[in-house]
Amino acid sequence: MIIRLILACSVMAVCVTIHALGLAVALRWLHQAPGANRVLPNLALFIRVAVWIVILHLLEILAWALVYLWNDALPDMATALYFSAVTYTTTGYGDVVLPPGWRLDGGVEALTGIIMCGWSTGFFVAVVNRLYQQTEDEAQR
Repeated sequence: MIIRLILACSVMAVCVTIHALGLAVALRWLHQAPGANRVLPNLALFIRVAVWIVILHLLEILAWALVYLWNDALPDMATALYFSAVTYTTTGYGDVVLPPGWRLDGGVEALTGIIMCGWSTGFFVAVVNRLYQQTEDEAQR
């Protein structure tokens, strides 16, 4: 059980790394965005950031799925991806379950998904707030 917990925490570390690097890329986009103080041009930027965040989450889901597949915890890639997506997003249908020795890993994946989604939400809110604050500041000048 300790080995599985170490493995789960390692995958969580991979997810945090993916997220941190991905959000760093998104921050670069924000600094380079022309007309970043107008609402309509920001719509395209918001869409770009949102799509990018979803891609980051999908990569993290893939990381978990690969661990399950490589360790024969789930029978095939489609099932591993499905289970991982349902677990990471905490949807939890329960139609696919891990073997008893792997169930703690599923819980760690769900906690990781909650943390990463919270991080993404905080990042997105900060982006929107900053861009709208710039618009208000310019309107007051």
